Amino acid sequence: MEIVYVDMDSVLVDFEHGIGQLSEETYEEYKDDLDEVPGFFRDLPPIDGAIEAFHKLSEQYDVYILSTAPWRNPSAWIDKLLWVKKHLPQKAHKRLILSHNKHLNRGDYLIDDRKANGAGDFAGEHIHFGKDPFPDWDAVLEYLLK
Repeated sequence: MEIVYVDMDSVLVDFEHGIGQLSEETYEEYKDDLDEVPGFFRDLPPIDGAIEAFHKLSEQYDVYILSTAPWRNPSAWIDKLLWVKKHLPQKAHKRLILSHNKHLNRGDYLIDDRKANGAGDFAGEHIHFGKDPFPDWDAVLEYLLK
């Protein structure tokens, strides 16, 4: 079975929504490193269609979540796990991988919105989420479930 890795921030999780929820004071304090805000990741909503897409992909692929957690924000590591447990409790059970070196993971596809943290060097196919031809989950599913 082919392996698909799915990034969290701005792919499964609506990172931009979280930025809009920050107080002005917190935003100013962390404006250069918004992912360093303690507790930031725990209660973010899913991207439209992300949960359903994860379930559909899991029917045909061996799907894992491959995300990076900010090194200087220890709460992010816990918050990402708690997010997965809340939104994908069965499908993603023990399928969360946190790494700053995504290229070290072997697999067929990586769905990620950036090329950072090794995503650009991933040996399989990088599906650049949010960019043409993959602007949203519908486009990704149409491509992978063909």
